[in-house]
Amino acid sequence: MLTATSSAVDDEDIPPAVARRKAKRARRNLRESGLVMGLRLLVVVVVLVLWQVMSGPVLPEYAVSRPTDVAQAVWDLLTSAEGWTNIETTTVEVAAGFVIGVAIGSVMGVLLGTFPLAGRVLEPLAAALNGIPKIAVAPLFVLFFGLGEWSKIAIAVTGVAFIMFYNLYLGLRMVDRELTEIIRVMGGRSRHVLSYVTLPTLAPPFFAGLKAGGPLAILGVIGGEFIASFNGLGHLLFTDAMALNSSGVFAGLIVLMAMSLILNSILTQLDKFVLRRLGLGDRVAQAQA
Repeated sequence: MLTATSSAVDDEDIPPAVARRKAKRARRNLRESGLVMGLRLLVVVVVLVLWQVMSGPVLPEYAVSRPTDVAQAVWDLLTSAEGWTNIETTTVEVAAGFVIGVAIGSVMGVLLGTFPLAGRVLEPLAAALNGIPKIAVAPLFVLFFGLGEWSKIAIAVTGVAFIMFYNLYLGLRMVDRELTEIIRVMGGRSRHVLSYVTLPTLAPPFFAGLKAGGPLAILGVIGGEFIASFNGLGHLLFTDAMALNSSGVFAGLIVLMAMSLILNSILTQLDKFVLRRLGLGDRVAQAQA
């Protein structure tokens, strides 16, 4: 009751001119959002219509299929036990590789960023290892971990770990040393430096690393499944391509796109929540504008 009364009083205290401007801004934002969504939908419809019309007369149907055939292939994939087995296998591999890669890369970045000497010694070595294409070492992971899930997880880990390492390593180097000293002079302890300086500085590069690492985890897993696997979406894509089943290939790509969008949406919401908790709401508002 007290909360409701306080809210009502706050609303009454807002000047009418300010309230009108806020309402006008909200309506404008709503119209702009509707326009953007409508244009996106229009682009998708136009592309699908052109695809349907040009497949066959202009483009080879065996290579690009048709939207109607792709829709049927997506339906068959999502309504079959084998399809869900492949989706589940890839999802588990991506999730495990992503989480393990984030953990390893974060620890490496924090340790080497905290101890400058270790960073100067090991950072060039990490750069050299990161320069090796991950798909090139995939056969070694297959030999070491076998044809099961762990070889694909290991490939995903390598891509995600290096992204997180560099983001946090460079983020720690951007910590404001003068602000840290001021907090200590004012009697602040290590927890105050962590709360008011280190975490707010590292939060943006950390979540940027998460968003960049998600697609890399998917790429690593699919690449590993292409090379050697018994199941998974990568295995499905490879077998469909070898059979010249372009509609099946597009169906697998659509599922992978959906997985990437879901992962990115989750990370975006987590990013906004954590930044608000850290008092960085202005950055969130600017990103949404």
